[in-house]
Amino acid sequence: MTAANAVRIHVVGPDDRGLVLAAAPLFDDAPATAWVDRFLSEHTHHLLLALDGEERPVGFVSGVETTHPDKGTEMFVYELAVDETVRRQGIARRLMTALGELARERGCFGMWVATEPDNEAAIATYRSAGAAPPEPTVVLTWTFAADDASDH
Repeated sequence: MTAANAVRIHVVGPDDRGLVLAAAPLFDDAPATAWVDRFLSEHTHHLLLALDGEERPVGFVSGVETTHPDKGTEMFVYELAVDETVRRQGIARRLMTALGELARERGCFGMWVATEPDNEAAIATYRSAGAAPPEPTVVLTWTFAADDASDH
């Protein structure tokens, strides 16, 4: 078991493909090398890894800066994950706090995330990292064929 204070938060850079691929068990699906490279090449895409004392990834948070002409730039929290064996040790809160600090450094006016209303663990984590109480919202999605996305 890894103590949260033994975990180091690492801001992933363009040369950290190997670290991202090593974090594969934390993602929903195995990261694809081409997508990792594209993500890491975008200066408005951010990935922070929680590394244990042996430099193994045990958690991550990803964020994407979004800018609108009349609103400025804010950080969208894309995904947060912590290995089951080290949950409830404050690692997720540390990742969220670090992403918030990065967002402020990057000039973002705020940060936001969406989650299911019954995901009590996620809501508690986001609240412990300083998020305001959730507002009622509706999320609508479009799904495009994988063939369409691979052409871009």
